[in-house]
Amino acid sequence: MPANPQPVNPRTANPLPATIPALVRTRVRAAVRRPGRLTPEEAAARSLLLRLCSLFLQYPDTELATARPVLTSTVEALPPSPAAEELAAFTSWFAEQQPEALERHYVEMFDLRRKSSLYLTYYLHGDTRRRGMALLTLNQRYRAAGWNTDGGELPDHLPVVLEFAALTGSAGGEAPLRQHRRGLELIHRALTDADSPYRHVVAALLTLLPPATEADRTAVAQLVAEGPPNEEVGLDPYGTYGEGEFAPPGTFVPPAAALPTRVPPAPTSRTEGPR
Repeated sequence: MPANPQPVNPRTANPLPATIPALVRTRVRAAVRRPGRLTPEEAAARSLLLRLCSLFLQYPDTELATARPVLTSTVEALPPSPAAEELAAFTSWFAEQQPEALERHYVEMFDLRRKSSLYLTYYLHGDTRRRGMALLTLNQRYRAAGWNTDGGELPDHLPVVLEFAALTGSAGGEAPLRQHRRGLELIHRALTDADSPYRHVVAALLTLLPPATEADRTAVAQLVAEGPPNEEVGLDPYGTYGEGEFAPPGTFVPPAAALPTRVPPAPTSRTEGPR
């Protein structure tokens, strides 16, 4: 009879078959390594990728358009990775466009299309009251980390979320990105359907997140078919109409002042003389 097998410690056991070459096993372990286990060099490279994604998904104003040569050279100097390849494909287009054409394309992709809007809580909560709470929770997360936005955008705007992740680190900083992965998948699908080069930026971001699950793919398909939840509460699908308003100026009309709780008695018709 065979000898009794020795008990295996699940914490020290190698989950990969010993027949796999050592080099392959090392690369597999590196591929599934959790972000919290990254070396300082890997964390810095990851932060740079997130910051580049944040910059590329911002409105291409004059300052950003002027910085295109620097951004292109930065992408060219990145270590080889799937994310670097995607960003290189984007910058090859980005660097050659006229500024006016860049602006038009950005507005068409992100301001005029709900399925590729950059406001992440819209995909999870739609036009419901829960979206307002999600925005508040996200803002509280930023403040708890000691980071305050300038108030120019809502806290769920993807470039803002990416900047927070780049500054704060992969543990808590990337949590909002993981939470809204399905929305990111939908944005990527919409940009791909529109043949927009911005699809490469979102694709680069998705390579940094955990792989999509079957539940994720099912939820994205449902979003494509039905759209996000809908409930008319004054929340615009793009997040804001102006300086942080959730509805157009003048929409809200305050109610009339309430009557006092104690009403003085009306004067009587009887006239009393001096006493």
